[in-house]
Amino acid sequence: MSGPNEGDVSPSQLIDARISEFSDWRGETLARIRKLIRRADPEVIEEVKWRGVPVWSHAGMICTGEVYKNAVKTTFAKGASLDDPSGLFNSSLKGNTRRAIDFHEGEEIDEEAFIALVRAAVALNMSARTSARSQKKPKST
Repeated sequence: MSGPNEGDVSPSQLIDARISEFSDWRGETLARIRKLIRRADPEVIEEVKWRGVPVWSHAGMICTGEVYKNAVKTTFAKGASLDDPSGLFNSSLKGNTRRAIDFHEGEEIDEEAFIALVRAAVALNMSARTSARSQKKPKST
């Protein structure tokens, strides 16, 4: 008998499983990031894409949580459009769209600044959705 189908498992459960794959600082960091995202936006939608990468969305993608040997990377899909007064973005700084934060072992997370970035990303997604709706032309009859 085989295990449960992936279709029977919620994205949140898949993220739980992904976190548990890492019994070191990387799992702890990814779990902390997830908790902060949920605190910033209780309505966040959790998904898993691209071979197990956690993705958080609200009116569009907010960010991803990728685990590497020496870093846990949080990539903000529209990070280049976000204000980052605390200077959290430290990776993928040259592109026109994304920005990322690489968290390394032993580093503290500026929780309030991270929460502010998540909230700004949600607000940007919401404003883009509202703008797109208002620009739709009514159908002529």
